[in-house]
Amino acid sequence: MKAKKANLSLEKWIEQQLSLGKYGFALSVLRKNFAEQTEAALKLALKRLSDKVKILSVYKGYYLILPPQYSSKGILPLTLFLDTFMKFLERPYYVALLNAAAYHGASHQQPQEYFVMTNFPVLRATHKKGMKINYISVKHIPEILLEQRKTEAGYLNISNSALTATDLIQFEKRIGGLNRATTVLNELADVLHPTDFNTELLNYAPTTTLQRLGYLLDFSCNKTELADALYDAMEKHPLNCFRIPLKASGVTKGFSSENRWKVIVNTEIEIDE
Repeated sequence: MKAKKANLSLEKWIEQQLSLGKYGFALSVLRKNFAEQTEAALKLALKRLSDKVKILSVYKGYYLILPPQYSSKGILPLTLFLDTFMKFLERPYYVALLNAAAYHGASHQQPQEYFVMTNFPVLRATHKKGMKINYISVKHIPEILLEQRKTEAGYLNISNSALTATDLIQFEKRIGGLNRATTVLNELADVLHPTDFNTELLNYAPTTTLQRLGYLLDFSCNKTELADALYDAMEKHPLNCFRIPLKASGVTKGFSSENRWKVIVNTEIEIDE
């Protein structure tokens, strides 16, 4: 009887959270709200709600709340829970790569998974109900290069268009290779501006990434104005450029680097129109 009562009161509490626009909760918060309940009673209540597809555990100690419209899928859209989930983990973050590019209008290739940048230590990927969230760890999250986008549940941090461009090149292997990265960059270039290549970006992005980005804007995307602006910014900064391969893992011997970016052109880039 006690367990049944706990289950009913927990269900009402969850409905109340939804009415407040909250789509997740930490187990620690639940324990505070139901301090009179035993651990066993709470676990039983959580299991029953999980069986009814009203909640879903996505991480040890963290649950999503599933409104009726999402119970058939058994998962929420990432936009409804990522920000509060990352706050629960006490991690800085931003939505990156193909997902960020889609926010900026470059949605030529819709991603089947999500990419989230965060800090160290490394987080294991989240696999739940057909959703995959890949976490990429970096030493520093450049908050000045992020944008906030409003969602039903609050806000979402995403990389701005210039940071998205450099990330696409730096982490090209994570999204299927340089051809795919350049295809997305070609679309993203429509929302890039010469002034986007500012001190903050040049301080953050690796020089080798900026060299490859410049080369691709110049010769693969034919965005001369953007390429010129990036080149000028790199010269004024100044950044020391050394000969680097376009394809990092490719053979370099016998390939030319006769371009202003000092990029060894050891692969052909094919853009998917």
